[in-house]
Amino acid sequence: MELEKQIQADMVAAMKAKETVRLASLRAIKAAILLAKTAEGGTGEVSDQDIVKLIQKLVKQRKESAQQYNDAGRPELAENEMAEAAAMEVYLPKQLSEAEVEAELVKIIAEVGASKPSDMGKVMGVATKRLAGLADGRVISAIVKKLLAQ
Repeated sequence: MELEKQIQADMVAAMKAKETVRLASLRAIKAAILLAKTAEGGTGEVSDQDIVKLIQKLVKQRKESAQQYNDAGRPELAENEMAEAAAMEVYLPKQLSEAEVEAELVKIIAEVGASKPSDMGKVMGVATKRLAGLADGRVISAIVKKLLAQ
């Protein structure tokens, strides 16, 4: 709930400062929170952890859209998407570097006892839970593949 209040306060500040990109980003986050609160089967409450997951999803969508715009030769639209993604990333926990992710994955592989590429599912199950919010799933997957292929 604390993160939601922070987002609301920042939204008001962005309106007053006439920061259009930041305001659009915050409105998208706020809309996602409201959708999550009113979703069927929902409790009407959203935890900070759930909000972080929502923001991660929104950032991922913005980055994928930017990539598609770049591929289509529309850099001005891609630039806007990346600016919104950057404004949203402020509310995410600090991401681990690839070296930190790799060190954590080496520990997980040892714990699980994985030794060959077919053990990737076991490793990914533990890794995605432990590194949730700290590293992108694609990065985790790529490093696990590399480590298990050795």
